[in-house]
Amino acid sequence: MSPEKDHALQGTILDESAVLSLEDLSQMCAVDQRHIVEFVEEGILNVVDMRTEWHFSGAALRRARIAVRLERDLELNLAGVALALELLDELQQLRHELEARR
Repeated sequence: MSPEKDHALQGTILDESAVLSLEDLSQMCAVDQRHIVEFVEEGILNVVDMRTEWHFSGAALRRARIAVRLERDLELNLAGVALALELLDELQQLRHELEARR
């Protein structure tokens, strides 16, 4: 195998019930913490614990990464990202309902 093709992907398996800090989430998404705050302000992400600092569920990591890709790849603004994610959520829900009826 050539050196260009001989590389390993590295990643971390994260349980969706895990709790992430604002710093963790911003690092895992490779964006500034302020960007995550903007996602929260736009309703893209929900904070699960706000006692001392913001915390997010493990599921928020997947959603945040999708949001970042939508912004970057499709050049959507925050409102567009929120709408796209809402439509993706609705599509997923309809697919689950369809499967339940089969």
